[in-house]
Amino acid sequence: MQTILTPPPLALYVHLPWCVRKCPYCDFNSHERKDDLPFDAYVDALLRDLDTDLPLAWGRVVHSVFFGGGTPSLFPPQAIDRFLQGASARLRFAPDIEITLESNPGTVEHGPFAGYRSAGVNRLSFGVQSFDDGCLQRLGRIHSSGDAERAVKAAQDAGFDNLNLDLMYALPGQTLAMAVDDIERALALQPAHISHYQLTLEPGTRFAARPPQDLPDIDTAWDMQEACQARLASAGFTQYEVSAYARPDRQCRHNLNYWQFGDYLGIGAGAHGKLTLAAEGRILRRWKIRHPALYLEKAGTAAAIGGDETLTATRLPFDFMLNALRLNAGVPLTLFEARTGLARTAIAATLADARARGLLDEDPDWLRPTELGRRFANDLIALFLD
Repeated sequence: MQTILTPPPLALYVHLPWCVRKCPYCDFNSHERKDDLPFDAYVDALLRDLDTDLPLAWGRVVHSVFFGGGTPSLFPPQAIDRFLQGASARLRFAPDIEITLESNPGTVEHGPFAGYRSAGVNRLSFGVQSFDDGCLQRLGRIHSSGDAERAVKAAQDAGFDNLNLDLMYALPGQTLAMAVDDIERALALQPAHISHYQLTLEPGTRFAARPPQDLPDIDTAWDMQEACQARLASAGFTQYEVSAYARPDRQCRHNLNYWQFGDYLGIGAGAHGKLTLAAEGRILRRWKIRHPALYLEKAGTAAAIGGDETLTATRLPFDFMLNALRLNAGVPLTLFEARTGLARTAIAATLADARARGLLDEDPDWLRPTELGRRFANDLIALFLD
């Protein structure tokens, strides 16, 4: 393994683990709210957690912050503001920092959007999933299509122009026409970014235990993906990642940092982080304990760390490709060397195999999946498993 001289860009991920109701397809670390949420205590815990991780990122600039969940918009603007003030006092925030807050259209009052903006949030991501009320009910969502439209418009009225809408396809009972109509209704709201991904039955979820009976078949799901891609392209959205589409210069910088194997501090219950420790020539993954009550008690101590793992030279190629090959344009091979500290010879045989199978572009200096490689992304990435 070569010495890693220059750490990549740094981001901050903040996990807010509560939601109103757990969706049957959700495998995230989210917990249904039973009582009033401990907003102040949780912000205190987050800042203690951040203090613990600060030695891993001394002197580095944070280029993006992402509040994920759960449903971060359950937290009032005052709590988000207090956390951001505390974090910016501990870390160097870039002048043009991107700060994203995830929001469920069914959990926000329309007033707080201006408060979030005043706190420093400059990007909102709405978990719409569908504009068909029947599909929303079958997904267990707590909002209606009208709620989603009103929430987006209220955010725009509050001054937000950098908005993402999450949409899913291949939903129970969904037809090709319904999937395309979801795209049409999303475009009518004029977002800057659309995330469009297929419903999957993740292990441990209610849908995995009791699968819906009326899921579209594989061919129909593929038709939905192609039709929606074409409509988004015609509307001026570029697909830059497997499930991400953006207007010019509106890609999600936080997620791009993940996909380019950048660094991120992960704080909050169940949060994961990845840090390049240049002086030690290693890359560390760290995660926090998952249960909110235990996290509140232990945050700021070693007991809040769920685990640390140093990525080995044999593991690094897979971890890098798992992210970078999600990008339609791929990345230069020099980025692999810079971000992993490995020479390109470490993956030369696997690259030759992937190209021989038609999964990877023939350009010797670029890591770019072909159309076949994008369709069979799991097969391509699996080649890099040791």
